[in-house]
Amino acid sequence: MNSSKKVAFYTLGCKLNFSETSTIARGFEGEGFERVEFSEKADIYVINTCSVTENADKRFKTIVKEAQKANPEAFVAAVGCYAQLKPHELADVDGVDLVLGATEKFKITDYLNDLSKNDFGEVHSCEIEEADFYVGSYSIGDRTRAFLKVQDGCDYKCTYCTIPLARGISRSDTLENVLKNAFDISQQGIKEIVLTGVNIGDYGKGEFGNKKHEHTFLDLVKALDEVEGIERLRISSIEPNLLKNETIDFVSKSRTFVPHFHIPLQSGSNEILKLMRRRYMSELYTERVTKIREVMPDACIGVDVIVGFPGETDERFLETYHFLNELDISYLHVFTYSERDNTPAAEMEGVVSKKVRSKRSKMLRGLSAKKRRSFYESQLGSTHTVLFEGENKHGYIHGFTENYVKVKAPWNPALVNTLKDIRLTEIDEDGLVRFDSVSSKDAEAILQGS
Repeated sequence: MNSSKKVAFYTLGCKLNFSETSTIARGFEGEGFERVEFSEKADIYVINTCSVTENADKRFKTIVKEAQKANPEAFVAAVGCYAQLKPHELADVDGVDLVLGATEKFKITDYLNDLSKNDFGEVHSCEIEEADFYVGSYSIGDRTRAFLKVQDGCDYKCTYCTIPLARGISRSDTLENVLKNAFDISQQGIKEIVLTGVNIGDYGKGEFGNKKHEHTFLDLVKALDEVEGIERLRISSIEPNLLKNETIDFVSKSRTFVPHFHIPLQSGSNEILKLMRRRYMSELYTERVTKIREVMPDACIGVDVIVGFPGETDERFLETYHFLNELDISYLHVFTYSERDNTPAAEMEGVVSKKVRSKRSKMLRGLSAKKRRSFYESQLGSTHTVLFEGENKHGYIHGFTENYVKVKAPWNPALVNTLKDIRLTEIDEDGLVRFDSVSSKDAEAILQGS
């Protein structure tokens, strides 16, 4: 490879995609490429795609145009979930030179020659049944926190989801390798690690290429808590049926795991949950939230919810709305249902109009704002530790407390990637929290109630 070549990356979708993009980028750097920002002129642009939402699909063409604008002669490669599901559709997009599927993306440099533009997009995409081996990944250098991939693929059959078609069966990294990667990350001066995967609660399945669980998610959590050098560990999204009470209890007493859970619900209507083929009913979800509140009263609890799923009548939507309104949660991630090819839901009766989907989404986003405000208000006057991030946004630096309250302060580069004890004082006009800094001695006194 020519050491003078430059490469840029754009990531769509989830934290898992970010961890994999970072790993792919390190592979390029090992081949002598210089990594630059996507807005800069590069010789090759790599777009890591997502297939979860319709908007992510539509964004792809826009991103390709941005790359062509920066350098019309640049080589453009597409990888990721959408590239696995619809490789030829991406290959037909003007300007795309290479499309790599689920297993090929980690060997992208093997598919590059002289980076000359192709007349047609070249496709290398395996059958998804062949995506049965594990490739470890973690992000580093991209953000203040690192995303550590511990699991990939999914054996669940939710009727709306294309992820099993895009990523294959559930499989896990070995516990030994996860611990090694976590230690390596900690040695880079990164203060927080976020565990990520497709279905991380299923950790341990396929750990050594077989289908049984060698370890459980609780085994993983306990082992990571003992890794030296890690100051914070955060669990990303975890299914309610896989978030066991034993794990919740352990996190509440953990040295490093923070009191923040993101638990997909998708619907508060049991009838819709059945149509979705989810593996729980709303009653189990309530039990999980109640348990978290019992042992961690100040925990932040985020919820994924889908609106406009086929069969979601007005009554069933209101069932979801009232369920969430009464539940002691902190915020919502609202997804408007969009039909995905080759999913059972796309063929279901009871289609909800786009107009109604949009209206319901707006209602739940309003509820989310109300829930977040209420959670933030409940934290005023309390003392927490904030990890400051590295971006100057309109003269302010932002950060998150261990329980995921977003705070802001006047920009000060000395605060970047530092942990500071603070007392939350007031909510600003933009919904973020202002604070007073406190000494560790004062913080300890406040926590002890003295």
